[in-house]
Amino acid sequence: MLNNIKELLPKPEPLVIKSGYGKIIPVCEPKLDGKELQYVSACIRTNWISSAGSFIDKFESAFAKCCGVKYAVTCSSGTAALHLALAALGIKKNDEVIIPAFTMIATANAITYQSARPILVDANPLTWNINTYKIEEKITRRTKAIIPVHTYGLPADMGRISSLAKKHNLLVIEDAAEAVGAEYKGRKVGGLGDVGCFSLYANKIITTGEGGMITTNNEKIARQARILRGHAFSKERHFWHKYLGFNYRMTNLQAAIGLAQTERFSALVEARIRNAGSYNRLLKNIKGIGLPPEVKGIKNIHWMYSILITDDFGLTRDVLRSCLAKRGIETRSFFIPIHLQPIYAKFYRQRFPVAEELCRTGLYLPSGPTLTKKDIEYVAACVVSSNVK
Repeated sequence: MLNNIKELLPKPEPLVIKSGYGKIIPVCEPKLDGKELQYVSACIRTNWISSAGSFIDKFESAFAKCCGVKYAVTCSSGTAALHLALAALGIKKNDEVIIPAFTMIATANAITYQSARPILVDANPLTWNINTYKIEEKITRRTKAIIPVHTYGLPADMGRISSLAKKHNLLVIEDAAEAVGAEYKGRKVGGLGDVGCFSLYANKIITTGEGGMITTNNEKIARQARILRGHAFSKERHFWHKYLGFNYRMTNLQAAIGLAQTERFSALVEARIRNAGSYNRLLKNIKGIGLPPEVKGIKNIHWMYSILITDDFGLTRDVLRSCLAKRGIETRSFFIPIHLQPIYAKFYRQRFPVAEELCRTGLYLPSGPTLTKKDIEYVAACVVSSNVK
């Protein structure tokens, strides 16, 4: 049993107030300055506002191209994408699926929706992704899949994961919720496993407000996902169902926004990378700050600019967050690992020390595409300045 779980958990969210800077800097806000309004207006003018309409197919085709895959399937959220992928691949009751302990809870929940069992592996301290050297010891005869998470935009070690999957005949489902545009050794995420799953929430690099996407090069998987996302209606007759389906459809309105976003895909990705470069230059060599990981041959797109506040900094992570909030700067603490979540109390007796330390010390700074150079300089100055208190 953990001695004191509360010591690892972040404090309640600090109240962000407008300061002398003149505005609040949100942790992330979308940039909708392309053809989003034009395309949404077209939906309204033509009355195609639900889950049918031309923008669905156009968005799927454009997104597939961005990820370098043959097929993309829209759905209602990143969580729905994960659930659809598991269902389309036939994951069922009591199957085991290996995931990182350090991830957003949706990864574990999607497995639980299928009455399957998430099996946790600690993080790699150098990358914050799943420690691929600890996966094999968790594989049993019930293991059916691995879900690597490309944490905060850095691809997991897909080479070793693919080798393990091939050796043990396992499926690979990429949780690429935060990583559209990231690359592993020249190959884009979303096409590195059997299925890729993306979130299109408002803070993601490509957004539809709410939404998700499945990517794959397997026509059968794509077809099954499309069937399941819309109640599994049969083509033979209406209200006739051969499978247990879901209502996970995306609307034409959302797809219209998504298409406009993909038209500026490269610019939106580069904005995150540019922000990270600016922060790195301003925060490097600051005692007590651990910068986001970089791995040779792997393109980190820095969905959120993520740092560690270690004991050498002089302030705890939570105290720093409160100080920044008083200066109008919104931040977020890192994920709380799955084994510390109340609804997964069955994992309490397991220890994942790297995931726990990331939870205790990690936060991300404002990272969206609307940030200006002045904004980043202000945030960085507030982090390092003794006056931040």
